[in-house]
Amino acid sequence: MSTTSELKNYREKLEEEQFLRPQYLKEYVGQEQIKEMLEVSIKAAKQRKEPIDHVLLYGPQGLGKTTLAQVIANEMGANITVISGPAIEKTGDLAAILSQLQPYDCLFIDEIHRLPKVVSETLYSAMEDFVIDIVIGRDSDAKTIRLDLPPFTLIGATTAYGMLTGPLRDRFGLTYKLDFYSENELKLICERTARIYGNKIDENSTIEVARRSRGTPRITNRIFKRIRDYADVYNNGTVTLDITLKTLKSLNIDENGLDDRDRDYLITLMDHFRGGPVGVDNLASALSEDRITLENVYEPYLIKSGYIQRTARGRIATPKAYKHLKKDIF
Repeated sequence: MSTTSELKNYREKLEEEQFLRPQYLKEYVGQEQIKEMLEVSIKAAKQRKEPIDHVLLYGPQGLGKTTLAQVIANEMGANITVISGPAIEKTGDLAAILSQLQPYDCLFIDEIHRLPKVVSETLYSAMEDFVIDIVIGRDSDAKTIRLDLPPFTLIGATTAYGMLTGPLRDRFGLTYKLDFYSENELKLICERTARIYGNKIDENSTIEVARRSRGTPRITNRIFKRIRDYADVYNNGTVTLDITLKTLKSLNIDENGLDDRDRDYLITLMDHFRGGPVGVDNLASALSEDRITLENVYEPYLIKSGYIQRTARGRIATPKAYKHLKKDIF
């Protein structure tokens, strides 16, 4: 296959991945209360011919914050610029992005808690007054230039709400916490993904995928793609329960949705630290991971599902975790 053909196929796959994302609120599964409040705010903003107020979305990874940001822009009929917080290193970087916005555009900043302090402070006037002050030169030659901005909507997303400064949080008029999804909602997402890819899937398979998706749509889609591989190779694209279970076994995802990473966490907590309590830094060191990864990736589902407790003294494995891994409590 030629390089040109490979690139074409890859681009088509990326477009297909993007097509998996719902485009409007009526297509977005789950987060019903948030959708209801957003629908009112969007209608009000459009009636007043104003941009919707700035929106902050927070919650664990994979719950649809980026998708919801794109949905908001689509509902408003606005363009959206997407960027990650760590990519904006200086005030000048932010000024360059803001200066390119058109009236009523949306600017989506993912991982907004990772913006440098000086950059996040620059956002205050941009969000409140639609102006930005740029300092040119140094020391006695320094002068400030005020740049007027068009009315726009900032949509921020974060997995670490507490790391945002109070003044920045206060400038968001709409703040929503995304919750884990129910198994029924994940089942609907699995069915939708199968339709988009053109795969037949039976109800028992969608139930099994939903049950093991940890309340997270991103995991639902990730699992389905691997099941789809097996179905295409072994059953002409039709997903059956047998193929679903075979795929889940190969992925080492157990009946409660725990994978190798989760089991390593729990076994380390139980065997190395006698079930805790243990500080997160010590646990991260034992797992050769960083603290942020533990707090944002490993722990949300383990805490929600009752396998660990986060206390003032550290992390503790619960009786449920010992029972699940068939271990004796110290």
